[in-house]
Amino acid sequence: MVLPNQMFAVTTTSMLRKLSILGPGLLGGSIGLAARHRKIAKRVVIGARRPDAADQAYQLGAADEATNDLAKAVADAELVVLATPLGAMQPLVDQIRPSLPDGCVVTDVGSVKYPVVAALTHALQGKARFVGSHPMAGSDQSGIEAARRDLFENATCIVTPRDDTNQAALHVVYDFWKALGCSVKTLTPMEHDEIAARISHLPHVVAAAVVNVVCADDAQALNFAGPGFKDFTRIAGGPFEMWTEICLENRAEIGRALDHLIEELGAIRASLENADAVDLRARLKRAKHFRDELRFRT
Repeated sequence: MVLPNQMFAVTTTSMLRKLSILGPGLLGGSIGLAARHRKIAKRVVIGARRPDAADQAYQLGAADEATNDLAKAVADAELVVLATPLGAMQPLVDQIRPSLPDGCVVTDVGSVKYPVVAALTHALQGKARFVGSHPMAGSDQSGIEAARRDLFENATCIVTPRDDTNQAALHVVYDFWKALGCSVKTLTPMEHDEIAARISHLPHVVAAAVVNVVCADDAQALNFAGPGFKDFTRIAGGPFEMWTEICLENRAEIGRALDHLIEELGAIRASLENADAVDLRARLKRAKHFRDELRFRT
């Protein structure tokens, strides 16, 4: 749907007058730091529910202004970034909708897209233009204390338009992430959730499962863990509340990815039981080939 009042058609060749970020965590704080460092906006404002969180964001230099008055935070904003947990986005949009400028652009950083894009496009219809985003950047740490201004440099950001997504708004969001240093790709929300389940959500679940297997009796085995184990399981140290929510929101696609993994593990187990070196070698060789391709691409 094209809104009649399209007053904001900003690209990276023109500075945003005001960028508003709601949620001063790792991603929200990093967006603020990067946007100020790269001079993407004349004013960067962070909105937080707690005054102490707003103060911390300001003290760390993530914003020109930080406030717990969310209506004030989004007033006159050209671009609003929702950097909150998935479950908080719909209530937050309902709260700020009356204060949003007509025709402004709203995006998010959520790692599940189909339900978010559907819900927020509907919630903002006739008021603002929503475009879903997922920067594939993060850390096993959380909170604004872990924020970095270079977090998005050379990271992939997936932008997820629908058929009815406003094209001008899509360009604003695409250019925004590109200006932060991202390599920007576009997928439909459904395509995103299928791919994210395999390259992001499944690895987290598997890393958590491996740690639980190793520590099934006690944690003594961790005393012998080397760099390989630490590298492989690093993501299991991410915030478990956030990951519980992500996994439940994308449970269908993660379930399908787990089915494929279980099938592959079953084949490997059969190779071991049958002492089938040919099949086992072929599977390990194939995995090395694709992993090497990934290394060459980055």
